[in-house]
Amino acid sequence: MKLSITTLIFVALQACVSAPIKPDPAFAETRPQLAISPPISNGAIYQASRFAHSLFADERAHRVGDLLTVILTENTSSNKASNTSTKKENQITIPNPTVFGKQLPQFKSPYDLTLAQDLNSAQEFTGEGSSTQTNTLTGTISVTVAEVLVNGNLFVRGEKLLSLNQGDEFIRISGVVRQRDITPDNTVQSTQLANVRLAYGGSGALADANANGWMGRFFQSKWWPF
Repeated sequence: MKLSITTLIFVALQACVSAPIKPDPAFAETRPQLAISPPISNGAIYQASRFAHSLFADERAHRVGDLLTVILTENTSSNKASNTSTKKENQITIPNPTVFGKQLPQFKSPYDLTLAQDLNSAQEFTGEGSSTQTNTLTGTISVTVAEVLVNGNLFVRGEKLLSLNQGDEFIRISGVVRQRDITPDNTVQSTQLANVRLAYGGSGALADANANGWMGRFFQSKWWPF
């Protein structure tokens, strides 16, 4: 019996340990597609590679599998406040029954019987909430070109996983960028990406310390009846 209780305690403690972050397939790298072409025998010693760049070639990303550096310059700020107040009152009066407008003798003196009822109900609700949030994310992340759209825009995606001494952190980003917005050093600002999906989070001791417990979340959720 003692062994079973000890085993259950160890299992419960293991369940509290944060699981390591796993790569998200939706942000996986896209590798270049190698086209198989017949060998060209022109007698030359140097054969130009499909992915080779000449001295005057544009080094900016423009093909599937090319790398692009995204400079993260995200700043968001939001404020929200709400105040709700409702009140409802109901009153129902039921008099003694009458016959042709006359009261029955049972409801007169000396009997003084009565079926008259007064029903009253009142409901009142007052709620108030406010939220202020400010986020700043700076840094760099390298992504790969996953698709070249018909209009020449590039769909890029990528992720970065960091294992630190206090836990693991990840950055995931995807979006569409115009080739004209890519600088000569093959970088682009994150604010120039369209349809951006940007996620930053982590797991470990610091993330667990900043997270509310499941019971605390229950007491603060809409399912708490009081």
